[in-house]
Parts: sequence; structure tokens; C-alpha cells
Amino acid sequence: MSETLDDDLYVRTKALLEPGDIELVGCIVHTTLSGSEDLEMHELTVAANDVIAAHADKGETYIEAGNDNTDFSSNQFQGLTLDDEAFVWECQQLLREGTFDIVFYYEAGVDQDALASALADLDGVDRVTQVP
Repeated sequence: MSETLDDDLYVRTKALLEPGDIELVGCIVHTTLSGSEDLEMHELTVAANDVIAAHADKGETYIEAGNDNTDFSSNQFQGLTLDDEAFVWECQQLLREGTFDIVFYYEAGVDQDALASALADLDGVDRVTQVP
């Protein structure tokens, strides 16, 4: 991936984390998955849900899908708790230079280094960029 695209994605991700009702942090999961590997990207998103939920210590979660934002190339997803449908994480799946990048953001307070390391260990992940 070119440095310019990577920098732009980082800046756009950081903008999503601007102050709101809750303090957010995030990461960009750079994958090895091509644009034709939608099923594998879905499986990676499900695996990332489990990792993020475990690190956020929010209990069991489910994934809600939607196409709420036309700025993104693919669906937008949220991880919500089973108990009370509380926010755990949100992501956008972006196709960049032939492979998918998945931008996750979640409530601050998780161990970012441990979470990024666990996400980097998932199948199909090339690297993870943390976004404070």
C-alpha cells in the first residue's frame, strides 16, 4: 500500500474518533484479502468481533450490519452486547489498492497493544495500525 493512501486512511480514521458521547480509540486492520474474498473478509470481521469483545470485557456480542454511510466501499458493521445492545465496536470495510482494510473503533480503556497484537494474529491480517 502506498504511504499516501496509508496516511490518508489513518487521518480519516482519526477523524472518526473525534470527541463524542464516549471516548473512542481504534485500529486499522490491513488484510491480505483481495476484493473478491468477501466471504473471508466477513469471517475475519466475525473473528475480530470476538477479539475486541474479549479485550473490551463487555460480554457476549452480536454483529449488526447496515449500509448507513455512502463514503465507504462496503457494509458498515457494529458489535453490540447481547444483554442490552450496548455499543462495543463499529467498523467499515474499505477496498484499497486491491485488498481490504477494516477500520475498527471502540470505547477507550482497552489495552491497545494487546488488542492490536491479538488482531494481527488472525488469519488474513497483514498488519494492524493503532489509532489513538
